[in-house]
Amino acid sequence: MLQNDISQATPGSGARGTRVGFWNLGVILLSLWWCSAAGAAPAFDGSRAKLWVEKQVAHGPRVPGSAAHRACLAELEGELKTLAADVRRDEAVRRGVHLTNLVATFRPDARERVFLMAHWDTRPWADEDPDPSKHQVGVPGANDGASGVAVLLEVARALAAEPPPRGVDLFLVDAEDGGTHSDPGSWCLGSQALAEELTGYQPKLGILLDMVGDADLRLPMEVHSLRYAGPQTRWLWGLAAQLGETAFLAQVGPAVTDDHIAFLQRGIPTIDIIDFQYPYWHTTADTPDKVSASSLATVGRVVLAAVYAPQLPW
Repeated sequence: MLQNDISQATPGSGARGTRVGFWNLGVILLSLWWCSAAGAAPAFDGSRAKLWVEKQVAHGPRVPGSAAHRACLAELEGELKTLAADVRRDEAVRRGVHLTNLVATFRPDARERVFLMAHWDTRPWADEDPDPSKHQVGVPGANDGASGVAVLLEVARALAAEPPPRGVDLFLVDAEDGGTHSDPGSWCLGSQALAEELTGYQPKLGILLDMVGDADLRLPMEVHSLRYAGPQTRWLWGLAAQLGETAFLAQVGPAVTDDHIAFLQRGIPTIDIIDFQYPYWHTTADTPDKVSASSLATVGRVVLAAVYAPQLPW
């Protein structure tokens, strides 16, 4: 049932999700019952995260197989190697695409684990651009790709400086954004490959960050996250409410097929933090000036609060 329901979702950072026709305004109040007190998490530097958005975009569109993709991979891998206990490349070929995921491990000794994930590739075609002449041009991917990665790199800096109470794995997944709207399985190739490879991996929680840098940040609860990781999603949004982060809305948002789906299909509770109402999505205007350091910090603070929570309430 989980497989069938999820497989019918609208493609995700790939395509507009279906808006659920109701607002569950009481869900955050209910979620507070699950919330442990927000622990003392490290500070998050949104300005430094914004610099990482700019560094990624400076390479150009990060399309698998391109020189920009290879250069960005080397830079991301090099940064993570200065911070994590272990960093490895996870390479695969899916639908003719040679992709490379990066896996960084913090506190490998800890039995209880969570993972944090974002895609680092960009869409090969700006097919939503208002100018049809640009439809075959690669997307800069400042928000759609680089924003989530930038938050995770700043989170990694905090994890290196102050070991968390549990193990944390960072997944930078490739080949998320090269799909076609008529074929849901053509999206999220890197997360599909990684979820299949990690047999026996049973983290207590996964958090996906996708399009989290919009200056007008609005983060409702994504439908599949709420349906298949309900307690965890309500807990996280309740944690955001405790922190006063008003961009996390007490609303149900679109259903999105995204990198969390492959892990939900394995029964791993995984939450998609995504602002899908982004006017520059899949256009050549998805540039760093559209990304806000304040929005990156909002998401980073909530992620750190979850990672450093004294206990996970499930």
